[in-house]
Amino acid sequence: MNQTATLHSTLYTLNYKTYLRLEKGLSDHTVESYIMDLAKLQTYCDEHNLDIIHLDLAALQQFLYDTFTAHSNARTQSRVMSGIRSFYRFLVYNKDIEQDPSELLEQPRKEMHLPSVLTIAEIDAMLACIDLSSNEGHRNRAMMEMLYGSGLRVSELTELKLSNIYLDEEYMLINGKGSKQRLVPISPVAKKWFEYWLEERSHWRLDAKATDYAFVNRYGRPLTRAMVFTIIKRLAVEAGIHKVVSPHTLRHSFATHLLQNGADLRIIQQLLGHESLATTEIYTHVNVQDLRQAILQFHPANH
Repeated sequence: MNQTATLHSTLYTLNYKTYLRLEKGLSDHTVESYIMDLAKLQTYCDEHNLDIIHLDLAALQQFLYDTFTAHSNARTQSRVMSGIRSFYRFLVYNKDIEQDPSELLEQPRKEMHLPSVLTIAEIDAMLACIDLSSNEGHRNRAMMEMLYGSGLRVSELTELKLSNIYLDEEYMLINGKGSKQRLVPISPVAKKWFEYWLEERSHWRLDAKATDYAFVNRYGRPLTRAMVFTIIKRLAVEAGIHKVVSPHTLRHSFATHLLQNGADLRIIQQLLGHESLATTEIYTHVNVQDLRQAILQFHPANH
């Protein structure tokens, strides 16, 4: 690719990034994923002397075929295709091209993966592993209670602001995916541990930019997604849990336990911030797995 084309591509990427953040209201994590996917397409274009702005459907199909011949994970394909579609919709929106070449790309069929769910005993075991005498003890306990007690996404937890938490009313205002806000109740247990953490937090030296963040690290800066993952995984190992455990596992467990105890699926949808009820229905499949396990475990024909 010549120098002029490279310059144009860089400008398109910068404008596209602004579009995703301001126009689409996507999270930083999603924006970075889309930009990484676009970089893969740009590399492919450079290698084949193609202009990314004026690719046709055949070229996009060939890119996907070449990229995923060795890696045929449908979920990864779907994510990359979403990033590509978003880029070409941006070009149409920006009147840089007249027709979107990605419109007719066929979405790969995703295989259904039932989410890993913790039992109440396993969650209790993780909570018991938290050293409350450590500097971060009350923070970690409050964090666990928020993830499991309110079903927050990890990004929603790390971006949670004190100004959006109303302890007296026992709810918080959550900024979810696509900058969509929802009200989420705080359980009495979560409220108690969060108040303990606030007392501890008041003695910490905070970075000027972190004063409104609910959860901060030992240096007084906002807690990162990676750090939350590390804390949760460490607690799972210490508790002797052999499942793959992440912050999202606590969110799955929150929804599954609500459903198992009779909560309405639409209420769970609202609490989780799912745009579509179909997304929430994954938890009904988890229940089917429980039913199957019950038959295997208790039916005499299986012994």
